[in-house]
Amino acid sequence: MDLSSLKPAKGSVKKGRRLGRGQGSGRGGTSTRGHKGAKSRSGYSKKIGFEGGQMPLQRRVPKFGFTNINRKEYKGINISVLQTLAEKRSIEKIDRDVLLTAGLISKNDLFKILGKGTLDKKLEVHANAFSKSAVIAIEANNGTAVKL
Repeated sequence: MDLSSLKPAKGSVKKGRRLGRGQGSGRGGTSTRGHKGAKSRSGYSKKIGFEGGQMPLQRRVPKFGFTNINRKEYKGINISVLQTLAEKRSIEKIDRDVLLTAGLISKNDLFKILGKGTLDKKLEVHANAFSKSAVIAIEANNGTAVKL
């Protein structure tokens, strides 16, 4: 047996119906497309969201709200995460590079330290922003919160 002798299983491959090949084929004339209209023509394609002439949903629903172009999106990191990170790697300084290697942030992310959890290690934390409770928790252990 070799590749040139391979054939599909019997009955698995069917011949397609030949349309528009004369009246004798049984599928001549309109070739199963019906009479006239756009759908009978070649090159017809319906627009996405077309509802038969009815006003489509994306145009019926009103626009609302706005996008604030000055908004800054921060990735939130809790102090409980900093605690486990400091224990695992036995480090006292946490900055962008440490969080990048840990996979907690991406290259261009701004990040904010949030106050959920407990912290019982002296840490020097460098971040783009801090919540009030996070600063209190870090400074309670004689640590420092440095805003980038």
